[in-house]
Amino acid sequence: MGLTGRDVLVVGCFSARQKRYAALMDELADAVTALGARVVGRSVQRRGVSDGGVKAMDRPYSSRTLVSAGKAREIARAREESGAGAVVFLNPLTDHQRDVLAEISGCPVLSSIDLRA
Repeated sequence: MGLTGRDVLVVGCFSARQKRYAALMDELADAVTALGARVVGRSVQRRGVSDGGVKAMDRPYSSRTLVSAGKAREIARAREESGAGAVVFLNPLTDHQRDVLAEISGCPVLSSIDLRA
């Protein structure tokens, strides 16, 4: 799927230990822009801030959506409000996660890995 001319939301899920998350999100936005899309919003899910989160950092919040259910709804709202035609995650996604997120958000969902293909 080409991104040229599309408005896009970018999303990242990071460990609280990742101090460069803002720079990584900037790099993703730059990669999306280089493909001819316009970034119309960003969403970040931080992980491991609480005691329970630290113990579960190596697992996604949800095997269905990678991010928490609340964050998935937030992304869908932001997509609807912005009119974005795609959502691009910095993180790798399974086919199942991609399908569920596309259904929730109402638009195609890609991973940064897809941008290199």
